[in-house]
Amino acid sequence: MFTKQFILKKIGQILLHLLFWVAVLFFYTYFFGINGSKFDDTLQFSLFLMPITIATTYVITYKLIPDYLITKQYWRFVLYSFYTLIISVYLLMVSIFFSLIYLSNFEYDDMNPATKNLIFISTAVYLVVIIVSGFKLLKLNLKQASNTRLLETKILDAQLKLKEQELNYLKMQIHPHFLFNTLNTMYGFALKKADQTPDMILKLSNLLDYLLYQAEKPFVLLSEEIAHIKDYIALEKMRFNDTLKVNINISTTSESITIAPMLLIPFIENSFKHGAIINGILKIDIQLSATLEEIHFSIKNSNAEGTSSKSGIGLENIKKRLELLYSEKHELFINNTPNTFDVELRLKPVGHA
Repeated sequence: MFTKQFILKKIGQILLHLLFWVAVLFFYTYFFGINGSKFDDTLQFSLFLMPITIATTYVITYKLIPDYLITKQYWRFVLYSFYTLIISVYLLMVSIFFSLIYLSNFEYDDMNPATKNLIFISTAVYLVVIIVSGFKLLKLNLKQASNTRLLETKILDAQLKLKEQELNYLKMQIHPHFLFNTLNTMYGFALKKADQTPDMILKLSNLLDYLLYQAEKPFVLLSEEIAHIKDYIALEKMRFNDTLKVNINISTTSESITIAPMLLIPFIENSFKHGAIINGILKIDIQLSATLEEIHFSIKNSNAEGTSSKSGIGLENIKKRLELLYSEKHELFINNTPNTFDVELRLKPVGHA
């Protein structure tokens, strides 16, 4: 069932077409009457040309252009356009006989000079056809460009949703992995009934708060990520006691620098989990410098000869997250030697907390 809006739109289109063809009729009447011939005769001849012009125009603009030219069926477009040209020229020749028979009573000398010349008549008719066809092509091209932009927008939206889903999935993997390691440490302290257990619970509470409320954000302040890292290292120091030697050096130039949450912690987790204790000591060196233009993070841990630090879930996830969040704005280097396992990350900050 047609809606009121649709009906009004169609009526508006019909009225617009009628107005255009009335204007074309006045153009023909003026064009063929420039030599001062009788107005009635010129008007009748122009009225005879109108159906030929309208038919030719509509065949080209509503059939040939949309069905063959736009769909790139060029040979059919050329063939059917040639057929249309032949038929329209034949009808234009008929119009000359109409002028001779009905307007001049078979008196050739009494004919309007403009109606004697087929080229002159064809120029007037095909001028209208060409102008209308040009507007039709412009309209179709604009519509196609609009549809293309709409399709590109839908594709980008779909890709963005997939990207968000993948990031959420990676975060879901990070949380259990991190908690598993931390709770293991806490369990060991509880068994020993160590005095550090309350302090450990407090730090774990801070870490859980960060996980629940900050890690869901696309970006957080780098200072928050650093505080999270320090709490994690403090927990690990309690677990390792005198077997751990951590050197950490942090330098930032601005409090407004942002980073994706839990982006650096998997590298640090990996060092504690897979680093080798040599001569009774696990050595870890952490360097972090940050400006508004670049964040430079590096971590190095001792590595026993003949063993290799495994990447694990954490590092594999972080590689995927870097590709999704920082794409071509990061550089990651991992160097596994017999004595050390080195990771260096350079990235350009994006987003806002």
